Amino acid sequence: AEIGIEAQPPGKRNTSLRLLSSGEKALTAISLLFSIYQVKPSPYCILDEVDAPLDDVNIRKFTKVLSKFSSETQFIIVTHNKLTMEIADYMYGVTQENKGVSKLVSVKFD
Repeated sequence: AEIGIEAQPPGKRNTSLRLLSSGEKALTAISLLFSIYQVKPSPYCILDEVDAPLDDVNIRKFTKVLSKFSSETQFIIVTHNKLTMEIADYMYGVTQENKGVSKLVSVKFD
């Protein structure tokens, strides 16, 4: 089914999605995703670098929404953003202590 999306960030006129910045496009897509979640929640969700185009202020808004939905959904987030990592309960990563030898690392936060 076709979905008509009208996005109007604060302080901007309602125009085409093509004229939005990459951060505004990302927030619009994230808003659509979480709107669907309100209708039909899922037990888990994988998000890959969705926060990459966001600035720090919008990262905080994004993580606030993630925290709200995390009571019903387990989020697996691939990110390089430190602010997004701050809200994690568990973190998994790859490190290279010795050249050419990768090591998986996992940490549980209390």
